[in-house]
This record gives sequence, structure tokens and C-alpha cells, in this order.
Amino acid sequence: MTATKQPYSLAELMICAASEAFRDDGEVLATGIGVLQRLAASLAMLNTNAELMMTDSEAFMVAEPVPLGPRGDYRPRFDSWMGFSRIFDNVWSGKRHALVGPVQVDRYGQANISCVGDHARPKSQMLGVRGFPGNSISHANSFLVPNHSPRVFVEGEVDLVSSVGYNPARLARGWSLDDIDIRLIVTDLCVLDFLGPDRQVRIRSLHPGVEADEVQAATGFPLHIPATIPTTAAPTLEQLILIQQLDPHNLRAAQLKDNPPGVRAPHCTTA
Repeated sequence: MTATKQPYSLAELMICAASEAFRDDGEVLATGIGVLQRLAASLAMLNTNAELMMTDSEAFMVAEPVPLGPRGDYRPRFDSWMGFSRIFDNVWSGKRHALVGPVQVDRYGQANISCVGDHARPKSQMLGVRGFPGNSISHANSFLVPNHSPRVFVEGEVDLVSSVGYNPARLARGWSLDDIDIRLIVTDLCVLDFLGPDRQVRIRSLHPGVEADEVQAATGFPLHIPATIPTTAAPTLEQLILIQQLDPHNLRAAQLKDNPPGVRAPHCTTA
């Protein structure tokens, strides 16, 4: 289906772009942690990869993604039980792909969800490392970042390494860089990956109206900028309809400040 000319929001553009991370995964457990992340995984299951497995975020596998928010008359279509022990079996076997929202990311793809500032006296305390250490060496991961800035994409290492990236100095004994699998980073400006020279972070696509130098200025480390960069694909009408069904209460609209449109207005210049 061709891209729609219907208006779409930046959140919807990011959901569709992030859903591409799961396209070729086959039968793995897709986990989206966060509103936009969960919608991206759910959209992928309905739109590009019917083999994806998902849970109801509680204890069951479902035959179709469960819509966000109050369910009303909707009843989940349970396939089987999926308690924590089975979740861990999937994690350790590599049969999972998590789409998460780190607070900081560095040039190696190391992510931080624990604290900002010195660990002994942090400026801000968040979740702690949670399951990130094991997840990052056991299965594929992708990131979704709603605010692309140097405060997120930091100049040096992240303040606390919660998940492993392509940093040989931090690899556990017996692991190699080939064991790390970070697929995509989707932000409000662009889509990034690690397919630059020597796994340098590369601009994969630019969102409509965004320039490469703007992305570099918002990033604390050098990016690989190809000579030709495609524009991030617009959502199709089919995708927009599916997103509406998956998010009937429009929770996605509150995830980005002012819920901006997906196509940025051109910059005005004066003589």
C-alpha cells in the first residue's frame, strides 16, 4: 500500500518507523515498554510480521495485540499462559526483541535508565537498571527516544551503563561485539542504526522536514552521515487505521509535547 496523504502526527510516524524493527524477526516475543513502544510492537504484529508473539502485559500470550487503555467490552484473545518463568526462558534463549525508552544513550549504544549524575549522589533517580543487563546480552533490542537532544545522546559514556552496547571495554568475559544486537533507534528527528563504519551510529532516515546537520547538532557524538539519506516513510492509511484500533483513547497524543504533526512545516526565512 502506498503512503497516505492523510494528516498524521509525529507520534504516529514514530510508531510506524519503530514497528519496522520487528519486520524480519519471525517468531519472537515482541516487548514494547512504553505507550509508543507498545503500539509499535502491536502494529508490527498486525501489519508486517504475523509470527510475532505478544503478551497481555500480565500473564497470558494473546492471539492479537490488546488495545491500550480502558477495554470496555473488549475481551483479550488468550492463546496460552505466559508467566515470568516462561518470559525468562524466552529472554535467555534470545527469542525476544525489546523496544525500550532509555534516558541516555551513548556512541556505543549503551543505555541508561537508572540515574542522571554521579551514582553516589545523582541529580535524578529513575528505575534502576532493572532487566537491562541481561536483556542486552541475550536478545535484540531497539530504542525509541521522544526528545532527541545532547542530554539524551550524550558526549561521553552514559552516567550509568544499564545495558551493554558496542563498547569492547565493557564486554563481559567470553562475549564479543557480535553477540550484541541493537537494531534501530527511533527519535522525534530521525531513525538511527549502527551500520556506519566500525558500528558508528548512522542516520538511517530523516523525518520529513528535518536536516542531517540538525540531527548532528542534537547529538553529543559524531554520527555517520551518508551522502544520500531517505525520508522516513509516511504511515499508510492501513497503518493509521490499525493504530486507531490499538489506541482508541489516543494515549499516543500525550507522549510528545504539543502532539506535533508528522510533517514539519518548512522554516521561514526573511530578507
